[in-house]
Amino acid sequence: MIHKILRKPQAVIGLAMMLTVFAVMVFAPAFAPNDPEKINIMQKFAEPSEKYPLGTDDMGHCIASRLIYGARVSMSIALPTIAAIAVISVLLATVCAYIGGIVDRLFVIVSDIFMALPPFLVAMTLVGLFESKALSIVISIAAAMWVWNAQVVRTYVIREKNKPYIITCRMSGCSQMRIIIRHIIPNIFPHLLVLYSTGLSGVIIMISSYAFLGLGLETGTAEWGAMLVGANKLVFSHPELIVYPGLCILFAAAGFNLFGEALRDICDPKEN
Repeated sequence: MIHKILRKPQAVIGLAMMLTVFAVMVFAPAFAPNDPEKINIMQKFAEPSEKYPLGTDDMGHCIASRLIYGARVSMSIALPTIAAIAVISVLLATVCAYIGGIVDRLFVIVSDIFMALPPFLVAMTLVGLFESKALSIVISIAAAMWVWNAQVVRTYVIREKNKPYIITCRMSGCSQMRIIIRHIIPNIFPHLLVLYSTGLSGVIIMISSYAFLGLGLETGTAEWGAMLVGANKLVFSHPELIVYPGLCILFAAAGFNLFGEALRDICDPKEN
């Protein structure tokens, strides 16, 4: 798998972009030239300089520092969100699809009900339930999006459970749980990796979209979506303030999407 990834330019580019985002997230204090929360009104709208590489905003914040720390804030919400979606969708879809019968039919009915509701409607309903804005965002997006991923996982499981080696395992007396844990999930794992690496780009965009609806983190927070909203009122006088966080969101989302699409080509070459 690693050799196939390294031989595919799209995968290498996507992986490099992903690693860049993770490196900025982890080593933000080392990369940031200034304190992202420090206000200096006397330096508002300063031009790019050695001290402020991308200049300052209307409060005198260092834009470069806020963008760097914004990667940490945005990814600290996006990663738990996609992890929650993965755990819920994989567990429910795998167990229900493998058992089949009435259990699987109930799962399909519940899934259809959830899928009939627009994801943003579900998210907007749930986002205010908790004191922590970040926790509310994680739970609301996970509740809105798990079903779409679960349907894809269910398809993979149904296809896998009808293969001869699974039938042989059942005939040899393997328990259902052992077959699911030791055979089904490991064999569909490459497909899951594709599904959730690609899905992470959608989560990043969705988190940023919350800010425009007034459901995201507070304006003024060093987070890309919040920075976009804060710059709305300055779009004509200082358009760069809205361009910078927009480019960061685009870069992060494109990296995960490129890598995920490349993995899909590697795992399912017949589907292309």
